[in-house]
Amino acid sequence: MTMTEGTRRDPASVLERLSEHWGWLLLLGVITVVAGIAALAWPGLTLLVVAVLFGAQLIVMGIFRFVSAFASDDVTGGNRVLLALLGVLSLFIGLYAVRHVLISLLALALLLGIYWIISGTMELYMALAHHGLKNRGWTGVMGVLGVLAGLVVLVYPAISLLTLAIVLGIWLIVRGVMEVSLAFNARSLHHRAI
Repeated sequence: MTMTEGTRRDPASVLERLSEHWGWLLLLGVITVVAGIAALAWPGLTLLVVAVLFGAQLIVMGIFRFVSAFASDDVTGGNRVLLALLGVLSLFIGLYAVRHVLISLLALALLLGIYWIISGTMELYMALAHHGLKNRGWTGVMGVLGVLAGLVVLVYPAISLLTLAIVLGIWLIVRGVMEVSLAFNARSLHHRAI
């Protein structure tokens, strides 16, 4: 076996490995659908919760990195300083994000737009490059939708955040349905392998 054969992971082999854990994929899909429904039902509250969670995550990560900079024995002096600085920076940005929720939401909207473009491009590539991929058409459609949604957010930065919450809710529902579909495909693959 050559190195490229050993390191190459085609979608069919990934799906085969995931088939043993199809229940987790199903749970992820259901949670994603529920999150999408919640975002549609309460878009304003969803935005507030997302912004506060973003800030809280940065605060916790900052504290963790700062403590680990001094608590870990296997960190060199230079790495210790970098971890401590990163921890302090993360802590300050997190506190700022919790204090200034609107600015956090705008930053998250831009990051989400960039993420959707990258994620959509990768899904579109997979759909075009792997002809044997199950649900190839859906993967391609999800890729195109992701790229378009990301471009809308980046090209029209004045888009209302409530509209973004609604788009996010729809995206989560569609994504969750696709994840549920993947889980059932993985389950059937697992049952055929047994």
